[in-house]
Amino acid sequence: MSTNNTQRNEFKQLGMELLQRFLPFADAATDDLPLPRLLRLSLFQISVGAAIVLLNGTLNRVMVVELGMPVWVVSLMVALPLVFAPLRALIGHRSDYHRSAFGLRRVPYIWWGTALQFGGFTFMPFALLLLSDPGNNAAAVGYVAAAVAFLFVGAGLHTTQTAGLALATDLAPVEARPRVVALLYVTLLLGMMLSAILYGLFLQDFDQVRLVQVIQATAAMTVALNLVALWRQEAIDRKRAANPVRAPKFSATWKAFIKDRYAARLLVVVGLGTAAFSMQDILLEPYGGEVLGLTVSQTTLLTAIWAGGTLIAFSLAGWLLTKGGNPNRMAAIGAALGLFAFVAVIVAGLLSMPWLFRTGAGLIGFGGGLFAVGTLTAAMGLAQGGHTGLALGAWGAVQATAQGGAIFLGGAIRDLVSMMVHKGWFGGEMSGPAFSYGVVYHLEIILLLATLVVVFPLMRKKNQPDLDAPKKFGISEML
Repeated sequence: MSTNNTQRNEFKQLGMELLQRFLPFADAATDDLPLPRLLRLSLFQISVGAAIVLLNGTLNRVMVVELGMPVWVVSLMVALPLVFAPLRALIGHRSDYHRSAFGLRRVPYIWWGTALQFGGFTFMPFALLLLSDPGNNAAAVGYVAAAVAFLFVGAGLHTTQTAGLALATDLAPVEARPRVVALLYVTLLLGMMLSAILYGLFLQDFDQVRLVQVIQATAAMTVALNLVALWRQEAIDRKRAANPVRAPKFSATWKAFIKDRYAARLLVVVGLGTAAFSMQDILLEPYGGEVLGLTVSQTTLLTAIWAGGTLIAFSLAGWLLTKGGNPNRMAAIGAALGLFAFVAVIVAGLLSMPWLFRTGAGLIGFGGGLFAVGTLTAAMGLAQGGHTGLALGAWGAVQATAQGGAIFLGGAIRDLVSMMVHKGWFGGEMSGPAFSYGVVYHLEIILLLATLVVVFPLMRKKNQPDLDAPKKFGISEML
């Protein structure tokens, strides 16, 4: 018996050593927050990643191609979850001062978010079934129900993620907090990759019943993962319950924050760059299906390719920051790589080259990953003014809001141009479906060029706060 226990302990120790060596930011673990507990807490990011892939990837392709819904309607539904994005900073601010009988601050918000996600996924299949029959007299009810389902899921994932990241920050020592947050974002990307692969496998032989089963399984998985993630993570604090702290006014804190010209310009960069990388979110999979003839399974795997590129960029960015890399310069490099990515996507459609299309999708993820890490690290540099939560919350709010607006505009512009093409406004040479998608991709290129113009002044040392990277940013040595 003792021999079996010894072998089990040795195997567990070996597993922890492998994780610490090869998992990016695994060295974020500390004595107070060991790696097993940190990885268990990060499971809520898996549920968030699965929801993002299902909404932005699989369902948008199915509703556009299989159900024949207008792209602008689908893009509006996919953008609806981001209606709550501007509230991320407020949610984090409120959870800082939440009053609870047990002194809990983050857990109530995470569970409210989980309940909203579960509720949205629960009745979403019935809404899609109503939309699957074009002759159904209750189709209007299906549109409304689908919109409400998307809205519930979006509100839930934003609430869960904001409070979950705040909880992780509470549990981690001050010096390890940036690395803990970075590890949680890596977990999010891994969850997106795994979810995309599983959805692609389950939907290889597509039918409506299987789609319903996938959505219902996602709902159950969301509750299960979040339950395991939160089990005994936040301690009961009777002192806090007996003496709640009065919350300062959010509006006054926000006004003081945006008076900083550097902070304001950084938020403009985040908005422009995020919009540039996000307009294709609703279009990439339908583009692969309509222009390149890819199947549902093949287009769903594009999300895994995109997430893989983002994960590589995230790991590379962490290594570069340990060497003193400038985060604003890193964001500029990511935007520049995005230019080549969208050119590759456009050329792939013109020449019917699926491999180049997949390469472009991976490069979009890589460039977007560098841009996101660079701007997030720059936002961390604003913490020296005492606005840690507000700065990171503002970064997340602007990023998510710009993403939602770009998703809707991308679909609307594609539909508008497609209608103009059908009416013969552009001549017979531009009658194919690739042209309407290409207009959006060219617009993204213009936005990336604008991002480079705005970010350039931030790269000058005299115009920015102290953004020197910490001596150990937190990525394990790979070699």
